[in-house]
Amino acid sequence: MTDRQHARHKLLIAVGVLLAFGILVLFAISGSNSEILKNLFTQELSNEELRDQLMDFGWRGYTVVAVLATLQLICTVLPAEPVQVLAGFSFGFPVGVLCCMAGVLLGSSLIYLLQKTFGDRLRGYFIRKLNLDLEKIARSNKATVIMFILYFLPAIPYGMICFFAASMGMSYRRYTTVMMLGALPSVCIGVGLGYVAVVSNWIVTVCIFAVLILVMIIIFCKKDLLFSRLNNYADMHKNVPLNKVRDVNGFVMSIVYYVIRAFFFLRGIRVKSVNKAGDLKGPALVLCNHGSFIDFIYAATVLRKFKPNFISARLYFYHKYLGWLMRCVGAFPKSMFAVDMENARNCFTVLRQKKILALMPEARLSTAGRFEDIQENTYSFIKSANANIYSIKISGDYLADPKWGKGFRRGAEVEVEMDVLLTAEQTKELTLDQLKQAVVERLSYDEFEWLKQRPHIHYRSRHMAEGLENILMTCPVCGKKHTLATKKDQISCEHCGLLTTLNNRYEFTGGFRFENLAQWYEWQKEKLKEEIIGDEQYSLFSKVELRLPSNGKGFTRHGGWGECTLSRDGLTYEGTKDGEKVHIHFTIERIYRLLFGAGVNFEIYNGPEILFFVPEEKRSAVDWYLTSMILYDDAFKTAV
Repeated sequence: MTDRQHARHKLLIAVGVLLAFGILVLFAISGSNSEILKNLFTQELSNEELRDQLMDFGWRGYTVVAVLATLQLICTVLPAEPVQVLAGFSFGFPVGVLCCMAGVLLGSSLIYLLQKTFGDRLRGYFIRKLNLDLEKIARSNKATVIMFILYFLPAIPYGMICFFAASMGMSYRRYTTVMMLGALPSVCIGVGLGYVAVVSNWIVTVCIFAVLILVMIIIFCKKDLLFSRLNNYADMHKNVPLNKVRDVNGFVMSIVYYVIRAFFFLRGIRVKSVNKAGDLKGPALVLCNHGSFIDFIYAATVLRKFKPNFISARLYFYHKYLGWLMRCVGAFPKSMFAVDMENARNCFTVLRQKKILALMPEARLSTAGRFEDIQENTYSFIKSANANIYSIKISGDYLADPKWGKGFRRGAEVEVEMDVLLTAEQTKELTLDQLKQAVVERLSYDEFEWLKQRPHIHYRSRHMAEGLENILMTCPVCGKKHTLATKKDQISCEHCGLLTTLNNRYEFTGGFRFENLAQWYEWQKEKLKEEIIGDEQYSLFSKVELRLPSNGKGFTRHGGWGECTLSRDGLTYEGTKDGEKVHIHFTIERIYRLLFGAGVNFEIYNGPEILFFVPEEKRSAVDWYLTSMILYDDAFKTAV
């Protein structure tokens, strides 16, 4: 969905909610309803007169109470008790409860829709009002219990609880179930009070009201203490084991593996694998190169029976269902290019248990089908692992489904080869530089050189070149940035017109300056490097949307708007985060590489949290990646 479509979608929802709200308000104040609404606050009518008036309305009387309950929920400043007492007084206990609960259902549904559309603007306000740690509660396995407790605190309006619950990423079905069950006891109490006022004498009624008011006053005075206790309760029951290493569920792994292999068959993708290492003995490290998003499936062709634990980017674990699936197959998260003690503990746990730990040390997808460098910390970990080291070399995976492409290419071939790299004893004897050389020699790849040796392979796709503008940012003819566009197999520049086409061997046609996209990519990187090295004040700037980890069905959620600047001082974000103004800065030492999604975003991990920035010009995401690489390597004099 484009930004314009997204804005239109939000506008339509806002208009729909406002229209529904307006209809409810008009109904509430229409005809004799206005007298009932007025009497809730002025007491001009006697209780008997008010009751008789509602009873005379018939079905309209029930609807009036339900609508009032709905408005009370949406307008969080309105108290719930008068409406509930009125329902019990007028209709008796069972019917009164049903009327109020119907209002709760409608009101909570409207709030859920508002929260999902505009919630991040409201989220910070309600968190401050409640003085509760939403993130801590969301991670707790007692989140539902805490929602129920909130309903028994008279200092908190129902509507505020609904906004709070909706912001936790619950599904609508679970959300409405929790809200209805949570509201039911307090609704019963309120309606019951109204009913008691009818069937009992005034002394009993006054005594009950006095006791309830006293309890409300005590709870209100101690609300900060209660909120603090709830935060501590959530912290005590947090889902600590969620990202710990789990044993591989062989049944689930087999299902995932064969489903994807069936997809390969239907798409005409052939996978050839060979195991030169024989049986793997733990503790062992398996190092794989990383050209495709689904390299773990290719690796599984030779590794599956050994039930390895894979390391994967933490982003994928934010998704509720994908995260669950990955944990089932033994994967655990890593905050890429950031200090991650949780991941380190998990890695050494796997090795201590003499299991197989599989990782892709490049830690990001290849941008142009060539080997990406490996962070020095990774080599240090490999050396300290005290384990046998194996390698899996995957070839053809990038060309089958490139980072920038739109879908798999038919006719693709993928080759997988596993072999012994180093024994634990050999690793101990090598220096860090020697270890680095051994790993790079084994894992290095160039997809285009590999393809030259296989002239029989031809790729078929209706979108062969589409997406290339998201990694090729500079036109080689006019030198302008972000002017490229693609359609089917054509590559054009907004200023120069048609530049070239991409054939079924990933070759540029028509005597174009470059033979393939890897050469074009390297040229633009060198050009950018010259520009950055020659300008001490060089900086990259963009207005951005900030997206943060999601606890729901998606990977991320809207977190705010602001501006990003990348320079020799590092990366700075100035803007809003969950409704609050923030200044976030990462020094260049903390930025090894800014990860990026081609034509989508650039991102950086801050501990377990990802900061996911969507720039105005989405094609510029690769620019942020390359600039961070050049700035970091220049600061530490590393070869780019």
